[in-house]
Amino acid sequence: MKRAIALAFAASLLAGTAMAQSTLRIGLAEDPDLMDPTTARTFVGRIVFASVCDKLLDIDKDLKLVPQLATEWKWSDDQTALTLKLRPGVKFHDGEPMDAAAVKYSLERHLTFPGSRRKSEISQVKSVTVVDPLTVRLDLSVPFAPLIAQLTDRAGMIVSPKAAQAMGDKFGSAPVCAGPYKWVERVQQDRIVVERFADYWDKGNIHFDRIVYQPVTDATVRLANLQSGQLDLVERVAATDVDAVKSNPRLQLVQATELGYMGLSFNVANGDRAKTPLGQDARVRRAIELAIDRDAINQVVFNGLFSPGNQWVAPANPWYQKSSPTPKRDVARAKALLKEAGVANLSFTVNVPSGSENAQVMQVVQAMLQEAGIDMKLRTLEFATSLQMASKGDFEAYFIGWSGRVDPDGNIWAFNSCEAAQNDGRYCNPEMDKWLKQARSTNDRERRMAAYAEATKVHMADMPRIYLYHRTWFYGVSKKLQGFQAPPDGLVRIQGLKQG
Repeated sequence: MKRAIALAFAASLLAGTAMAQSTLRIGLAEDPDLMDPTTARTFVGRIVFASVCDKLLDIDKDLKLVPQLATEWKWSDDQTALTLKLRPGVKFHDGEPMDAAAVKYSLERHLTFPGSRRKSEISQVKSVTVVDPLTVRLDLSVPFAPLIAQLTDRAGMIVSPKAAQAMGDKFGSAPVCAGPYKWVERVQQDRIVVERFADYWDKGNIHFDRIVYQPVTDATVRLANLQSGQLDLVERVAATDVDAVKSNPRLQLVQATELGYMGLSFNVANGDRAKTPLGQDARVRRAIELAIDRDAINQVVFNGLFSPGNQWVAPANPWYQKSSPTPKRDVARAKALLKEAGVANLSFTVNVPSGSENAQVMQVVQAMLQEAGIDMKLRTLEFATSLQMASKGDFEAYFIGWSGRVDPDGNIWAFNSCEAAQNDGRYCNPEMDKWLKQARSTNDRERRMAAYAEATKVHMADMPRIYLYHRTWFYGVSKKLQGFQAPPDGLVRIQGLKQG
């Protein structure tokens, strides 16, 4: 009897140990860039940030604003001041308080830190005032409609002032924020490990002690690891593997239509590699668009599960400009435009981030362009490397996507404005900036739509980017994992996830 009790007690200890060491394993399609909310730019980085760095506000699966570090927010009557009430009792991972002073520090860091990619997202903020320890006011130089939406992403992530000041430009190697998990380690191209933060303000909603994020660029290998039980969840299941997930009794498929896009970006003014017919003549870029059949890409590569499109939002999005529909393929017109531009034998290289779907898409496009007499060479690169090269202007064309934002400004400003930090091709047209600024300056939907209609016309004429399609986010999830939802922003939120 004593032996039975001892065995039962030992079993309970083992079960408790297993529970205490519960680990969630997530497969990523790429390896993130530097994990500093101020300078980061990758989609997979945002997935990791969702567990490490809480934001002032968040969105739910229906794209509605929900509180996170801020519990209330209110605009002034003239729309030039936003007051935020902060959640009491929140701590950073280093034990420091998350208060109004920390919010002021973080927002000012976004605006002034060298290499900040958040500056252009919130540049209308002229000052941040600590009203009291749990109240902060953002005063704007002009009304700025997208500000709330920006605060639901990296611009709204609040970092520990003590840690950020101590680490300087090394902060991204071990970020200290106020999220449910704190940083443990990173092995480049292999894993990022975070562990549960005991003092998290919503700790009752966190059920895993550790998360391991593993970059696996090949979608087939990523799925195989899920099927074998090596991973619990994988993002961006290939469209061609959807049926395999559906037919596996141990897995479930979760999906959502993305807010963003995939497309070809062109180097039009970023260094010597822009000094080509492709970079200098919009007719050449227009010819490339006319040689592409977006519907065929969707059918051949994605089994018809994605949404072809020619704008920074999908055709089903309420901000889509129906007056500028997706053009049909016209090879004869493409050839005529090249002849008109005086380009007899167009040849260029496109930088392609590694990944089977990326390669398939560009191979299909390559074959289409050949029919129009265009030679497009493919240069496959590791994802973070491709971003670095783009920033330096080391590209002619770049196949790259954007995961999208709730407000349409988040899909266009950062890549098409003269002032934007992520405008790798250095496209700049004052007429475009005029309309984008007008759209930013009002909350009136009709006025914003009218401004975006004009911006769309400018974009179609200049063609600094060819939007190709809008993805459906497909996630493969172990049926042992409960509570996972996929909002259209594509992020993996840890709150509520638990083992079944």
